[in-house]
Amino acid sequence: MIPFNWKVGLAALSGWIIIILSITTWHYRDNYRHALSKQQEVEKLAESRLDTINAIQRQQKEVAALDAKYTQELTDARLENDRLRADVAAGRRQLRIKGTCSVSKTATGASMGNGSAIEVSREAGSTVLDIRSGMISDQRKLQFLQAYLKGQYQ
Repeated sequence: MIPFNWKVGLAALSGWIIIILSITTWHYRDNYRHALSKQQEVEKLAESRLDTINAIQRQQKEVAALDAKYTQELTDARLENDRLRADVAAGRRQLRIKGTCSVSKTATGASMGNGSAIEVSREAGSTVLDIRSGMISDQRKLQFLQAYLKGQYQ
């Protein structure tokens, strides 16, 4: 039988314990670094999402302000047009269209000039005011869209 040397056995056991502890420490340290890396990625993603949310909210506020501004302008223009239409219908105002006519050089007779105003009926005046209202509405909508697009692409 081979005699057992306690010193050698204890040294071998100590060596194995050191190896096992080293492997365990390396394993947990690697897990810690991996978790830390994942946490940093998640924090960057959260920050990026927060920046995106803030940008969207800022844009929504800008669009709401533009909408309020141009809606108010459109409402004011409609009220003015309705007031004009009511005045024409009540006879307080008349719609006149300024026109010029070219007169042939061979025409004779007394003349007061080429420029004159043409009065139109109340129904025609209402139609003209409807057309005016549509044009104003379209202009305000275009102005809103232009301001919106300008804000989006600056």
